[in-house]
Amino acid sequence: MNAPDWTGRKLHFVAIGGAGMSGLALVCHRLGARVSGSDRAESSYLRRLRAAGIEARVGHDPGAVPEDAEVVVSTAIASDNPELARARERGQRVIHRGRLLAEVCSQKRLIAVAGAHGKTTTAGMLTWLAVGRSAFFLGGELPGLGAEGEPANAGWEPDAEWVIAEADESDASFLELEPEIAVVTNVELDHHSRWSGRAELVQAFHRFAAPASSLVLPADAALDSIPSGQRVVRFDRDRPGPPLGLTVPGAHNVLNARAALAAAELAGIGSADSLARRLERFPGMLRRLQRKGSCDGAEIYDDYAHHPTEVEATLAALRELEPRRLIAVFQPHLYSRTRALATRFGAALTAADEVGVFDVYAAREQPVGELAGVSGLDVARAAADHSRGRPVWWLRDAETALRRLRGHLREGDLLVTIGAGDIHELASQLVDEQMPAASSTWLPGAGSEEARG
Repeated sequence: MNAPDWTGRKLHFVAIGGAGMSGLALVCHRLGARVSGSDRAESSYLRRLRAAGIEARVGHDPGAVPEDAEVVVSTAIASDNPELARARERGQRVIHRGRLLAEVCSQKRLIAVAGAHGKTTTAGMLTWLAVGRSAFFLGGELPGLGAEGEPANAGWEPDAEWVIAEADESDASFLELEPEIAVVTNVELDHHSRWSGRAELVQAFHRFAAPASSLVLPADAALDSIPSGQRVVRFDRDRPGPPLGLTVPGAHNVLNARAALAAAELAGIGSADSLARRLERFPGMLRRLQRKGSCDGAEIYDDYAHHPTEVEATLAALRELEPRRLIAVFQPHLYSRTRALATRFGAALTAADEVGVFDVYAAREQPVGELAGVSGLDVARAAADHSRGRPVWWLRDAETALRRLRGHLREGDLLVTIGAGDIHELASQLVDEQMPAASSTWLPGAGSEEARG
């Protein structure tokens, strides 16, 4: 494999505090590059970067961009970002995060995990199976792999043969990668601002899989045109294989585990039986069906689900724990996704006994133009229409939710916060804080004239 000299290379990451960007920055630093970066707010990722010796600032300051650095950006960075604008004024090289990840991964044999749902957990399971024997880049944090047992989202083993990378289809950056083993967990349209429709997305997955010599695909994969010469391993929940005693709940995690086991076997990491035994100790990814603690006798969980299919899987998995009441508090992510899927989100959420809905977490979008007027209230109303009389609450934000939920939770309840934004902070606050109860707005079911905001 190629082993370029990274020493002397200068990289400045705009929005260095994200999960993917911070992990990539840490690995580039370890490879010998001089790394700096900035983000708009303080975070645990920034503190971790500083502890490793990387200059990570809060706030975007054009004066902080080294003149001789390559500037690394993600799709989320707006064209008018002051640091990006300064780099372009100077004629500095601007490189997308996906392109840089591909450069790093090209130094080893690559297993890339893609899919609309489950890719973070599947890549995490695969990393767990290959711990100490592979480098890795994950879109979430895996407990126990960082310094002193801390969670980690990236790691570099200089002598490892393999690198495991989560491959992101949201901005088509997964097409930069050239995997030897390509894992596809599923194919479903999730990023409506990037892909015109399912047909275009399926073609992109074909392009992602094309360089691989081996493919790991679900039994019902939409990838029906496989070039000759590629080895294909199909997985599904009921296919024969070693028994799985997973600690993480949910039928979807059985599928994730089968995909990870298949890829690990193809890579020669171990035998099926030994790998299955190790997977029994997989601790789960943070923000994926993560138990946060308890509040007033209720169990508090958090999950990153941000698509109706994922919401359905999350609630079905938590039903396996047989709570007295299952309460779901959901924060939609992206206005474009909310506009396209509000009705499906509402239907999926009513698998819970009670539903609360936040307003949209905007991320990189603004509610202007064709997205004007889109709101989390659209999801709340859809949930009310599907609720069959079950309570649906328009909570709007964490402050309203905290006032509503304190005093409402009881022994035997299970509350889960769901979404890809900052709703996980509500779960932490419920566990850590005590606040008085207060009222909020209840959205009655279908047929009622009352659906207040």
